[in-house]
Amino acid sequence: MSIAKKIAHKAEAVKGGAKKKAGRATDSPRLEAEGRGDQAKGDLKQAGAKVKDALKH
Repeated sequence: MSIAKKIAHKAEAVKGGAKKKAGRATDSPRLEAEGRGDQAKGDLKQAGAKVKDALKH
């Protein structure tokens, strides 16, 4: 997996975490839920990339 994709997946997870925190700070359940979803999607993509890399070697 390319470095650019790994960075993009990590950035998605970090962005989700920031949205989640912003949702908590502003008492916005919608923003918090959206952040949780983005964070989970980024984490899942990172895990998939690790599995792909492990199978290559």
